[in-house]
This record gives sequence, C-alpha cells and structure tokens, in this order.
Amino acid sequence: MKRILVPTDFSEHAEDALKVAAQIAKKNDSEIIVLHMLELPHQMNDAILGGASIPETILFMKKANEMLDEISSRPYLDGIPITEIVKMDKPIHGITQVSKDYDVDLIIMGSHGSSGVEELLIGSNTEKVVRNSEIPVLVIKKDISNFNGSNIVFASDFSAETKKPFEKLLNFTKFFESKIHLVTICTPNSFKPTHVIEKAMKDFVTEFNITNYTTQIYNDTNIEKGIINFANSINADIIGMCTHGRTGFAHFFNGSISEGLVNHAVRPVITLKI
Repeated sequence: MKRILVPTDFSEHAEDALKVAAQIAKKNDSEIIVLHMLELPHQMNDAILGGASIPETILFMKKANEMLDEISSRPYLDGIPITEIVKMDKPIHGITQVSKDYDVDLIIMGSHGSSGVEELLIGSNTEKVVRNSEIPVLVIKKDISNFNGSNIVFASDFSAETKKPFEKLLNFTKFFESKIHLVTICTPNSFKPTHVIEKAMKDFVTEFNITNYTTQIYNDTNIEKGIINFANSINADIIGMCTHGRTGFAHFFNGSISEGLVNHAVRPVITLKI
C-alpha cells in the first residue's frame, strides 16, 4: 500500500480519517495525499474558465493551502511523507482524478452519516465516492486512537462478480494479519436454503489462499441490519462490502446497502466496487 488519499474539508470527521490514515501509513511505510476540493460559486468558475483573474479565488486558494500546511504539521503525521493538493473541481470528479494521477491504493474518508429526508434527497460526498470509486474506500465515523484491522467482516452473496473486489480486500487485510468473517445475511425477502449458501461460500473460498477465516449465515429482518448486528456480535473492527455503483432510477429503486452502512454503521466500513 504505497499511497493513501485523504480528502479533507477541514472538519473533525475528516481529521478522524486522517488519524486512521496516519496509523496505517506508519504500519506500511505509505505516503499520504491530503486533498482539499475547492468548490467555488458558479460565477467564479465561469470567470476562471474564461481566463479572468479573481482576487477572491486567489484568497481561497491561499487560505486552503495554509490550512493544509497546518494539518500536515500535526504530530501524529511525523515521519510520514505528505503531499498536499488543493484542486478546484466537484469533489467526486477531483477525488477520482487525483486517485488516478497518483496511483492511489486506498481512499480514507470521514463521515458523520445522515438520515431521513436529508439522506434521501442530498446524500453526501462520501456516499458518492463510495458509489463511484474503483479504488477501495475506507469510511471512518469517529476518532479511533488505536485503529485495528485484525477482525474483519466481509458480507456478500459470494457470486462470481464479488471475486475481484474480494482480492482487493485481501490485499488490505494482509497488512493486519486479519481474521476474515465471511457472512451471508438471510432475510425473509432474500431467503436461500442453508445448503445452497454453504456450497456458494465453500466454492468461493477454494479460489483463494486464505486460512484464517470463518463462514457464517446470519438471519435478520433486512441485509443492512443483519450486517451491523453480526459485526456487533463478533466485535468486528471493520465491515467490508461490495458496491455496484448504481445511479439514477436503478439506484433509487434498488437502494444501496453499502451506502446505507456508510450512513448507519458506527464501525469503519471498507467498500469495494464490483
């Protein structure tokens, strides 16, 4: 894991993510890229594209760079190579581009979660990154002074399309010598016989060289609650999930379990796009 990207809006939640990134970077000799996306009013963007020089824009850029300098001098980042970037773009576009330009291995983002009408109508930048990122995204919900990845849940239906995302998870877990708890959530609306689930999990596992794992079938009223309740029952450090990256009507009608977890789970969630 050579490079970790941490987008920041200078909030407390973003700093929680940076603290976790620092712990992972020190363990793996990684570089941290701290990115601030500067979203300007439309009229400023139009003027910039037209080549005009705007004093306000220069002021915003200067202030953002000063704040990044301040963040990068935090004691918990001592000894870690830090790259600071201020980029003028919409967050999802900028984060995606920087990830590609710098060959990032992991994105770590803070999130406060949301609920009700705000969650339905607005969503968050974190959710948008989770939905669209080709790179694994680790979402941090609170300050974690001693980040640990030794006990990880991977919730899945263990279909063929989840094999590549699972390989990415294995690359993440090898740094923590993690025990992986493979779980399928069985609900009234997604019921499968036990022997069918067990065969799917057995076939899935045989394709990977892993020894430190368990397989579980967990019953609950819906998949999201089942994942959270199972993770609680084994005191998991991280919850791992695949996401389809659906948008538009497909996303609205089908919903997204991974985005729901990003909103509602207190534990860190790592998402991997199918």
